[in-house]
Formats: sequence, structure tokens, C-alpha cells
Amino acid sequence: MHLLKWLYPGMKFKRWFLLFAAGVMLVSLGLALVFNYKYLDAIEEAIFQAVYLWKGTYDYSITTFIGILVVIFGIVLMLAATRYTIRSVIMVLLPDNSERLVDIIYEKRRLGKGPNVAVVGGGHGLSVLLRGIKAATSNVTAVVTVADDGGSSGRLREEFGIIPPGDLRNCLVALADTEPLMEKLFQYRFKGKSELAGHSFGNLFIAAMNEVTGDMEQALQESSKVLAVKGQVLPASKDHVRLDAIMEDGTVVEGESQIPEVHKKIHRVRLFPEHVQPVQSALDALKNADAIILGPGSLYTSIMPNLLVDGVAEAIRKSKAVKIYICNVMSQPGETDGYTASMHAKAIIDHGGKEIIDYMLVNDSPISPDMQDYYAKKGAYPVEVDEAAINALGVGFVKADIINEQELIRHDPDKLSKTVMNMVYHLQPSALKKYEIK
Repeated sequence: MHLLKWLYPGMKFKRWFLLFAAGVMLVSLGLALVFNYKYLDAIEEAIFQAVYLWKGTYDYSITTFIGILVVIFGIVLMLAATRYTIRSVIMVLLPDNSERLVDIIYEKRRLGKGPNVAVVGGGHGLSVLLRGIKAATSNVTAVVTVADDGGSSGRLREEFGIIPPGDLRNCLVALADTEPLMEKLFQYRFKGKSELAGHSFGNLFIAAMNEVTGDMEQALQESSKVLAVKGQVLPASKDHVRLDAIMEDGTVVEGESQIPEVHKKIHRVRLFPEHVQPVQSALDALKNADAIILGPGSLYTSIMPNLLVDGVAEAIRKSKAVKIYICNVMSQPGETDGYTASMHAKAIIDHGGKEIIDYMLVNDSPISPDMQDYYAKKGAYPVEVDEAAINALGVGFVKADIINEQELIRHDPDKLSKTVMNMVYHLQPSALKKYEIK
């Protein structure tokens, strides 16, 4: 059965195998012409005599049957010879994966035919979606926020004058097709009290690659090769920006990390400086996408900063792709306190303009009372799905089970990506309907 995998649809192997078979047949015909047909007659005569001595009679269908067996045996030899020829080359180039060669080729061919998906956001939620969606398509682009100013990313941003690498690193690791040890290495965070304490190795690697290449976009491309990334990871902008929030009471909070700390209702967020240059590759990815996914992630501090980069929201609005917003399952203290699902969507429309969302994806799996109590102590509550208010915004929605509660409430990568891909394949933009996807 493993040998037959070479004949799976999409492998682009059968055409060359048939060409190889045609060559063998021509060689066989040429040899028969060279050595005269009497040798074939001698073989047929030997078969006739052997069968006649065995059964006392002869049926010419036996010759046909033996001929078919010879053809099948020849095909098996051709397949085996081709397989081992390719394998002998691959063992030198990919010694660790030589046994999985056919599976690797088939997977890459299949994923390469998947839809073009652009995912916009940042934070932990975005990487969760990417972990699942890379199993459905390799034509995925993550457009990532560059407004982070806290932790290791914030320190590297200040010390080296680079855009924050943390969310970019998480997306690279999420899309990586590499050994678990390499993933652990990129996510490893130094401990102790040295100057390295708190930094992740992946952040330092990206910072070093940026210094070597002189450009963050190229640094991410080279880092993607190291991690064998399926798809690409791009910053929304390479400019240095600060995210500010204008609160309902008129006060202004400067810095992404400070916004949730003041625990005031947010009116709008903005970038400083107001106009920043987008990454052209990101705009191209949005333009050519079959589907554009916003989130999941923090509404104001992960998703909005991307929409505020010049040209990004416009590119999304003008795109013919189906546009999906993945709503958070729980409210976020200091950011979306008391928000319903429609309030999340309205905030995105207020910042990005109409037609920036076609559909919302919301969770319909019940949350256990124990988990609700746990989150209530932290000031977080389940986001109410107010269906009529969502449709009133001109947005359709899909309800589905997209979470797990193993330790905390998190989007489940497999459930989430399966539902998203169902939406990508089956939904059209701007149809105001409620869908139940199981």
C-alpha cells in the first residue's frame, strides 16, 4: 500500500511513470525487432509444451493470463526501481525524512492547492488559529501587529530600534513544520537575573537576523526557512508605532501595554504617528486572498493596530475574499468589559469601515460553571451572542463549538480551523444568514 501512494491524485508522479513505461515498451519493441520474433515464438512454444504436458490440453487464454502477469510484474519492478532511485537521492538530502518521502510530497502537493488565506491580528489567539489552519492549506499569510511594547519585545524594540518580534515569533513557530526541539528552542525564555533574563531565544534570533539582513521582512523570510514555515509571516508595517487609546471620558492612554491597566471604557484607539507605511507584501496578500480572517485575539490591542496602518483596512474592504471575524469567547478585563458579540463587530467597523466583515464566528459550546466562576474572579465573562444586533450591522454569523476547557478557555486549533475552512469553502460575502456548522 505504501508503494501505491505514489499513484495518489496530485502527486505529479503518474505522468512521469507512464512516460517511463512508454520508454520501456519502446525499448522492448526495438529489442524484439533486433533479435527477431522467433525468440518470442520460442517462449510461447515453451509455455504451450509445459501446459500441454501438465494438463494434456491447451487453452490459449493461458498465454494471455501469463502475459498479464508479466506486465504486472514489470510495472511493480518499474515502480520499485523508480522509488528506490528517488529515495537514494532523498536520503542524501533529507536523511531523517527519507522513510516519509511519499507522505511529505503528497502533503505538500495537497496543501499547495489550498485556498489563499490571510490572517490578521496578533497575540496568542492568532498563533492558535495558525496551528490548525496549516493542516488545511500552505497558502496562508499572517499579517501581524507591530504595536507591542511590553516584555521582551518591548525591550528589544527600545534597545535595537526594531519592530517588536514577539508576535512574529509566535506566528513563525505556529506555522513551522519542524522538530519539537526547534520549537522549544525558539520559545525558550532565559531565566535568572542577567540582562538576558526574560528574553526568548526566538526574539533574539529574529533581532539578530534583522541585523544580518538589514530588513525585518527579509529576516522573517530567512527565519521561515530555518523553521520550514508553511506560508509566510509579515508585519503590518516596518515603521515604529505606538498604540494610544482615547477613553470615553476623554483621557488618552499611551502604549499598548498600558491600555488594559487603566480599566476605563475605550472609545477609539489610534497609532502614533498617525500615518505609517504598510508592508506591500501584506497588502498584496490581502488583495489576492480567498479569505481574510480577523482574530482571534485582543480586540483593541491585537486586531485594531493592523487596521490603522495606512492601506490595510482599505485593502480588506476592497478584497473579493470572504471576510471573517473570530470573536473572543470571554470578555477581556480593561479592554472589552461588558461587550457583546455585536459590540466587538461594531468596534471593528468603526475603526476599519463598512464591509470589513462579512461574517462573525462565535462560540456556541457551553462553558462549565466552574470555569465561569474562575474567570469571574478575574473580571472576565462569556461574550453574549446578540444575534439580531449582529445582523443589524450588516454582518452574518456562524455559531460553532470552537473551544476546549482543558485548563483555561482557549480556542481549539483543530475545531477552529475546521470551522473556518468550512466557512471559506461554503459561504459567500454579505449574505445575512445564521449558519450552524457541526
